[in-house]
Amino acid sequence: MKIAVIDGYSTGRLLVAALRERGSRCVHVQSSPQMPEYFTRAFDTADYTELLDGGGDPAELARRLAGSGVDRVVAGTESGVILADTLTHLMGLPGNRFETLAARRDKQLMADAAAAAGVDVPHGRSFEDAETAAAWYRATGLREAVVKPPNSAGTDNVRFCRTADEVHDACKAVLCADNLYGQPNTAVLVQERVHGVEYYANSVSHDGVHRFAELWRYTKRTGSVGYPIYDYEEPVPVGSAEAAPVLAFVASALDALGIVSGAAHTEVMTTARGPVLIETGARLGGGTAPAVVERYSGVSQTGLLADTLLAPERLRDFRDASVTWSGALRNVALINPAAGLARSLDWTDRLRELPTLVHLAHGVVAGRHLPATSDLINSPGYVYLAAEDRRDIERDYRALRALEEEGLYT
Repeated sequence: MKIAVIDGYSTGRLLVAALRERGSRCVHVQSSPQMPEYFTRAFDTADYTELLDGGGDPAELARRLAGSGVDRVVAGTESGVILADTLTHLMGLPGNRFETLAARRDKQLMADAAAAAGVDVPHGRSFEDAETAAAWYRATGLREAVVKPPNSAGTDNVRFCRTADEVHDACKAVLCADNLYGQPNTAVLVQERVHGVEYYANSVSHDGVHRFAELWRYTKRTGSVGYPIYDYEEPVPVGSAEAAPVLAFVASALDALGIVSGAAHTEVMTTARGPVLIETGARLGGGTAPAVVERYSGVSQTGLLADTLLAPERLRDFRDASVTWSGALRNVALINPAAGLARSLDWTDRLRELPTLVHLAHGVVAGRHLPATSDLINSPGYVYLAAEDRRDIERDYRALRALEEEGLYT
């Protein structure tokens, strides 16, 4: 089988590896001429039989892919969602509903589509100027708001605000910046901040059937100027009582957004009023090591998507509620508390001495400036801690954070 991967960066690289292991050939399509170095630094052209430019006419690209025998088209990361879904529509391949295409990228349209289908979303609006946004926040009487770009990912320029002045400044910062993919922000989204327990569900769908490979519970912290910082996440068994209401809600959100065939990464906050949709990405979840996840649960979203692309009947037969986790596992985001020069990578050896560490991924380059961590993009990396006893993980997690406070990276 021949599969076209649109923007095969982030977890898309691992999807291509899984597809090649299963005997598939992959074609790469880059959706825009300039992709930030954050995404392209680990890209390997040798993974693909052909490299194509996706910046031209989608109809012409669709004809070219069809003529070369491409059987499936999939987004490798968030920036590839629009083009991937456009191509599946033009080529008549399994994909998502074309009518709701824009709602799978623009977070205001996403909230509108979800709300219209009865899915609870935060109260909010998008704006083209900071003054109007601040005035709206003041008029609503909200106690807290979340300000963010409508077309980005991770925690790029996301900020928690408590006053109209903070909303104004946060909106201005978004509107003056490019998003994570190098595109200028022409609007800014302001939403009520909802509180509760936050989860993300990594799903795979085909022909409207949704299966959940992973459900994780987030723990985040707030930085000194109101930016959310990833702390760690732990898996929740998909078949558990804790998972049931979250996943039923996510399935409704996937339907509302027209996600029919493909992967999705959905963030949900369970609140006093019930589950609330934060956002959904119609692609694989990022910041993950599928091999580690598979080692402790037997399945990963990446592996399940690869199987489904090659043989859709495997998804129908997959029983997500039967997946169990062996022991305890924690995915910990690395946090650099103070900017400085990364003098060496000796710190990686210190982390590998932690008894429960089973995986380390990082993008630190010796000799380069390392900023203080304010979002997912400038985090030094992440680690997985695993043990039979959760207390052992907690011990090593605290040791890691103590090392960071001492200046581990710089």
